[in-house]
Amino acid sequence: MKSYVQLALLPFAMLAACSGAGADNATVASAPVAGKQAPAGKAWSDVVSATPDGGYRMGNPDAPLKLIEYGSRACPYCAKFDAEGFDPLKSVYVASGKVSYEFRDYPIHGALDVAPILLGHCLSAEAFFPMLDQMMKNQPTLLAKAEEVGPRAAALGEPSKVATAFAEGLGYLDFVKQRGVPEDQARACLNDKTKIEALAANFEKANQQYNVRGTPTFILNGKVMDAVDTWAKLEPALKAAGA
Repeated sequence: MKSYVQLALLPFAMLAACSGAGADNATVASAPVAGKQAPAGKAWSDVVSATPDGGYRMGNPDAPLKLIEYGSRACPYCAKFDAEGFDPLKSVYVASGKVSYEFRDYPIHGALDVAPILLGHCLSAEAFFPMLDQMMKNQPTLLAKAEEVGPRAAALGEPSKVATAFAEGLGYLDFVKQRGVPEDQARACLNDKTKIEALAANFEKANQQYNVRGTPTFILNGKVMDAVDTWAKLEPALKAAGA
């Protein structure tokens, strides 16, 4: 298994390392699945919990359609999906109780991804998706100095120092502070060896279980959705599955 040191020291990669899927595959329509009302006084998008695989799940935990996204906070394809698909996915499909949506951070860019992941998990379950959405929407600004900061940060060697250098140099530390995360809490998360080890373990598990090759990668009911990497492709696939 790749150690947390190896993960944090993966070479700084260009953003082009994340990529969309290949050619389209035909989908076979299934019968509609049953929805379920959210608990009284709540929408399903308010029901969020951590999962054993290092992700966070939104929606009906017993939803018949369980959607997982392996994504990177530094991947422009993931930001595009967020811009086009996050709101309708949440307000239509998750809201129906038919679909649950789990996001699992996948550090496809190695060291570059570690800081925003650690900071994105440095808050309550209820705040996870709003922070993720904000990081995706502000990705161009946050990554504007990536090529300048990257080599200097990666050269520091020790994983927590690498993560902290990226967080400071790219502005992620100030970004989360402006959204209510105290600086001492944020720095503690960046220096949390246990969290970095868990990230490395989940990265390896994703590779072994699903052979993740790019971000975003979508899994529906345990099966990789080949050639589905945009909302324009995902929504028809969800409908075909009965959503």
